[in-house]
Order: sequence, then C-alpha cells, then structure tokens
Amino acid sequence: MARGPWAPAPRLQRERDLDQSLESLRAWIGRTETVTEVVSPTPFAALAATLDWPAERPAAGTPLPPLWHWIYCVPLHTRSELGADGHARRGGFVPPVPLPRRMWAGGQLSFAAPLRVGDAVRRVSRIDDVVEKKGQHGTLIFVRVRHQFERGGEPALTEFQDIVYREERRASDPPPNPRRAPAEAAWRREWTADDVLLFRYSALTFNAHRIHYDRRYVTAHEGYPGLVVHGPLTATLLLDLLRRQLPAAQVASFDFRALHPLFDGRPFQVCGQPLPDGRSFHLWAQDHDGWLAMDATAVVR
Repeated sequence: MARGPWAPAPRLQRERDLDQSLESLRAWIGRTETVTEVVSPTPFAALAATLDWPAERPAAGTPLPPLWHWIYCVPLHTRSELGADGHARRGGFVPPVPLPRRMWAGGQLSFAAPLRVGDAVRRVSRIDDVVEKKGQHGTLIFVRVRHQFERGGEPALTEFQDIVYREERRASDPPPNPRRAPAEAAWRREWTADDVLLFRYSALTFNAHRIHYDRRYVTAHEGYPGLVVHGPLTATLLLDLLRRQLPAAQVASFDFRALHPLFDGRPFQVCGQPLPDGRSFHLWAQDHDGWLAMDATAVVR
C-alpha cells in the first residue's frame, strides 16, 4: 500500500539518505538573511495585553522587555511558500533537512543595549552550523542560527537559536525520560495556556506552525495530546517572571533549553531562584506533573 504524505520512510533508508545529504546541508553554513524594521508601538501593546500587562501603546523611546524582540523582524512567508505543517518550506534561508518534525531546542542571548520603540533596527541572520547527532528515537539534525540585531549600526542583541529536526514518532518508540523540576523556588507563577493565548502569540510572531493551533493536526499527525505551547513563549514567560520580581533589573544574558513539551489546557508553572552570586537566576518551567519543561539561566547587570 502506498504511503500517505505523513508516513515516514523506512528508518534505515532515511538514515542512509541523511548520511549522504549532511554535507550538502552543511553547504548552507554562512548563508545570511537581513531584515529591517521600525520598532512600532502596536505589537508591543498587543504582547503586553497577551501577557496581562496594561495594553497601552508605549511612547517612543520605551525599551523592549527582554525577548520581546521576537515579535519584530519576523519572517514573512507567503501562504504558497508554506509546507503542510505550516512552516516555510525548507531550502531557502534554512537548509532542506529531510526530517519531518521541527522544534526550537534552545538558545543563548546576550543583550548589549536595549531596543526601543521608534528604533530602526536591522537583523542579520546567519546559518552558523549544521550537525547530526543520534538520539533516543533516531537521527537528529541540529541547525544553529545566529541573529544579530543592530541599532544605529551598533550591535544591540546577539542571539543563537538551536533548531532540532527529528524523525517521525513511532508507536514502538520508548517514552521520553523527563526530569523532575526543582522542589524549591523563590518565585512561582502559574499559567494555563488556552487557544486564545496560543493564537495570539502565533499571530504576533507570524508563526504558522500548526502544532500551536490545529488540534486535529497536532494529535493525528504529531501524536501529541494537545496544542503545544511555543518554546519562545515559555522562555518569554520565564523572563516575564524575573521582570515582575525585579522590575529595574537589566538582563545581560539569557540561556535556555527546551526539555519537555507543555500543552494547552493543563496548568504549568514558571519558577525562579536567585543564585549565590547575586546576579544570576535559575529559571525553569514545569508541567502539571512536575516534570521540567524548560531550564534557563539569566544574568543581570
């Protein structure tokens, strides 16, 4: 019987194909993309409303909270450029990795100067590396992307994004081995992601990945029990917790790693704990069962 569009190729054949294609994928290293934009007040106010801050359009010169740059300089792909999963088809700026499932695995950011409302900013993106690894459920391809935001010709923010591509999930695959979240936290805030929160964040970041809004797709084709909370949204909520606790703090760096998915309709917590040096903070997200979903460290000036 012919396989449908979502059925995986035999795993051994796929691994052979990946071995042959890795060098061609690495030819994407060094490819760049540049986007320019003025930091306007309306997306700022819309994200503020989404995260339960006052929905006021800010005055020119207002600094963006950390990670709010993700709603600016977003890729704008036409509908005809999208694949079946809602992502842009690969082979343009991002290499054409022949694995079906994609996840933002983590990132590292350093903040040199704040981006402000009214700034004309320039984002220069570069494919920094493409590597293959073997995981619990088969082959993984990691693509590392470097983004640099410039204001007035000077770097304001440097970010590395780690994107992982995975095999199709199989019924015979062993379950993942989650980690328990820390038992003690100085700060906790509970969220429950619903369709509205996920829709709003998808819209603000122009993210058409169907795992965040198409329940039929995410359960039938990806095998998840519900809509998936965006990794960048979870990371934003971690620094949002720090901002609520220390409003005057200026974040100098932030590293995060996505470990376990969060789903809509199930409460989760973002938590924080100051570290002994007084400038560093352990931040994490945990699901309703106490499994560690995201692990992060923020350093303030």
